[in-house]
Amino acid sequence: MIPVEEAVERIVAAFAPTAAETVAIGDAAGRVLAADAIAQASQPPAAVSSMDGYAVRAGDAVSGATLTVIGSAPAGHPFAGHLRAGQAVRIFTGGVVPDGADAIVIQEDTEAKDGAVVIREAAVAGKHIRRAGLDFAEGEALVRAGTRLSARDLSLIAAGDVAEVSVRRRPRIVFAATGDELSRPGEPRKPGGIVASSGYALAAMIEGWGGEAVDLGILPDTADAVASIADKAAGADLVVTLGGASVGDHDLVQSALGPKGFALDFWKIAMRPGKPLIFGRLGETPLLGLPGNPVSTLVCALLFLKPSIAAMLGTEATTARVIAKLGAALKANDGRQDYLRARIELVDGERVATPFAIQDSSMLSIFARADALIVRAPHAPASPTGATVEVLLLD
Repeated sequence: MIPVEEAVERIVAAFAPTAAETVAIGDAAGRVLAADAIAQASQPPAAVSSMDGYAVRAGDAVSGATLTVIGSAPAGHPFAGHLRAGQAVRIFTGGVVPDGADAIVIQEDTEAKDGAVVIREAAVAGKHIRRAGLDFAEGEALVRAGTRLSARDLSLIAAGDVAEVSVRRRPRIVFAATGDELSRPGEPRKPGGIVASSGYALAAMIEGWGGEAVDLGILPDTADAVASIADKAAGADLVVTLGGASVGDHDLVQSALGPKGFALDFWKIAMRPGKPLIFGRLGETPLLGLPGNPVSTLVCALLFLKPSIAAMLGTEATTARVIAKLGAALKANDGRQDYLRARIELVDGERVATPFAIQDSSMLSIFARADALIVRAPHAPASPTGATVEVLLLD
């Protein structure tokens, strides 16, 4: 068995960023930039008013002065002339500041009178004016390569007059569950069988992490069925199998996929849950064989599949690791790294992680209620309530 850290390193090293493709910003939510998004225009493109009022020359607009109003400048309709001594232009929020003006007097500090305006409070040069390029300038990098685009990023990019962006192609993750005992929800149950559940969570994880999930369905435990994965997964960036990673099934995977070009890198990791994990290559395509127990499947996906997708997108995996205090004592650990499902509470401003009493890898109900995984190193000594532990936050 190899340590978790070594397994992650060896798996992630197998991947390179996917090729770039160009998409419209309306289709770019959640995508990862392959190149900086560069502003094609300054924002604002010209000096504009931040208030409704009058554009003036500050030297003219002293308290009590009366200025002649020579026009207006609503947003989208700039005043075409030039402001001269003793003049003012009626302006509205977002309106372009006329040539010659250097201040805005807000309308609350004025009084309109028959084509003129009386200034009740003196203007201050530059006040209530948003200078050209205040937000950003043309040619500036708005969002850097490697960023997963959020709603706020898209708004910023659009403001920079950028219609299309270069993003990483979504990694295509093809996965298949194996097992004669499995059936889909709502289908007739096989004698002694169970409902296949992990694939639904796995597909959601893949899509949420930026990949494209392709479900090949449930395959029977036969050499021909397992071998068919090679042809069905053509064009994949990663092949994932669910189940078929135990001692007996391991030989089936090798014997069935060996003639199709499968080469084993490693098998079995010193961890709980998830020990029987396979990694290798099916021809040129990496293959990750996840264990079949539902919790083992999903914990291993978090630890190994998530950073693999991140590597293909040119980003870092972002599972949050934080420190918490134990809400219950733990016995000494054995030689495997343990990932204990736990609830997180805030007590006096500190995180407290309380592990569930039962940690069986088949129990999805506990995993669904968990907030985090407590990480325990191999051979960790017994830990009392209140001891400090590292946890992986699940959400």
